Amino acid sequence: MTGEIPNLALFETHFEHINRELNKVFDSRVPLAKEIGTYALLGEGKRLRSLIFVLSCQLCGYGGQDLYRLSTVFEYIHTSSLLHDDVLDNAEIRRRKPSSNQIWGNQAAVLEGDFLFSKALSIAVSANSIPFISSLTRATMRMSEGQILELVHTDDLETGRDSYMQIITDKTAILISAACGCGAIVSGSSPDIEASLSRFGRSVGIAFQLVDDLLDYTSSEEVFGKPVGKDLLEGKITLPLIYTLAQLEPDAKKRFRERFIDRKTDKAAYEALLEQVRHGDVLEKIRKEAQGYVDDAAMCLKPFPDSAIKANLLTLIQYIIDRTY
Repeated sequence: MTGEIPNLALFETHFEHINRELNKVFDSRVPLAKEIGTYALLGEGKRLRSLIFVLSCQLCGYGGQDLYRLSTVFEYIHTSSLLHDDVLDNAEIRRRKPSSNQIWGNQAAVLEGDFLFSKALSIAVSANSIPFISSLTRATMRMSEGQILELVHTDDLETGRDSYMQIITDKTAILISAACGCGAIVSGSSPDIEASLSRFGRSVGIAFQLVDDLLDYTSSEEVFGKPVGKDLLEGKITLPLIYTLAQLEPDAKKRFRERFIDRKTDKAAYEALLEQVRHGDVLEKIRKEAQGYVDDAAMCLKPFPDSAIKANLLTLIQYIIDRTY
């Protein structure tokens, strides 16, 4: 870690504009749709995807009146995916409060996710840009594929790093990549600039998920905003688990697998697995990998002249490594 965690208060004005637009455009003829959406969308969300789109646009010199309205597209899509994820995972907590599916039920949560996704597309259309829409639809298709791939590998201790990286690239990094690339598209920038920003966002997204998967083993529910150790309990094979298993001798690996099978019915087995991952050296190794992706993201900004916006982006991506939730 780098010491002091970058302060997101730097972006408070952007967050205010983003939240104002979320409040403004979020409406429905069906009161329940508005009620669930307001609960799921407003409040504890980081708004990082919307923010990184705004900063990417500004980096490319764009400051149109639709800037913050278009930024909400990425928050709607992200929240839509979280609603669906929580149903798949039977989650009870999201953003430090009961998940939507726990309050309104799985059916309502799934339908609300569909509604928010449709809302995102309706706003995206207002950009009058086929490349913008194309980027979004490619990203959301990849997100669905990543979710399916994660489902395929649930409880599969044979899952390797390559499969894991494909899952997190599709589930998480691809939307952040699209947010950055769409900043270039809206700005009318060259394909080379779009490619640089898309790669920037992909690296940022991978780093973000690597840290998220670390925090699932090292944080607390109060800080993290959702139960820790949840990935392990649900059988999600993340990099801390993959690296820990790879280090074990055959006998120790056999015992690890036995505990993994028993983790849902034997609390001692579950706790032993958590401790084994937490007290190994894999967590620091993964943190260094995450820093490597942040460094790659910073390199992607080399074509852009130094400016306050560029400095803000560099601050933002370092926050991703140093955050505690």
